[in-house]
Amino acid sequence: MLIKKKIHDSRNMKNTRFLITVNVLGSSGPLRFVVNIDDKVSEVINSSLKMYARGGRLPVLGSDYTKFLLYPSNSDSEAMSANEAVGSCGERTFVLCKKPVHPLMTEARSEMINRRRRRQSQSRGWKACFKIVSH
Repeated sequence: MLIKKKIHDSRNMKNTRFLITVNVLGSSGPLRFVVNIDDKVSEVINSSLKMYARGGRLPVLGSDYTKFLLYPSNSDSEAMSANEAVGSCGERTFVLCKKPVHPLMTEARSEMINRRRRRQSQSRGWKACFKIVSH
């Protein structure tokens, strides 16, 4: 009987569930839901985005979980890895943020920036807007 009890306890440890709070950056209030301790961060982000959309919250975030990062709120650490277990950090409060977007420097974009710089250097700033006519 003692052996059966130990097996039963190990099953409970695997399926430990707990309530987490996810604060979405720019949203009015947090999301709260129950997760398993061994759920991956990518699953938690996906669930958060679905719950956020179901609630009709603003701003609209989209549904691609790969464009978001999950940070533990009470620690100064970096974002959690997508394959990491959500219970591994010991936190129950998280912050969900969009990944920073860095535009690609394509040839067309590079040319556009160069044209803008040439125009600015030719115009001599805000004084070029006024034509002073001498008598």
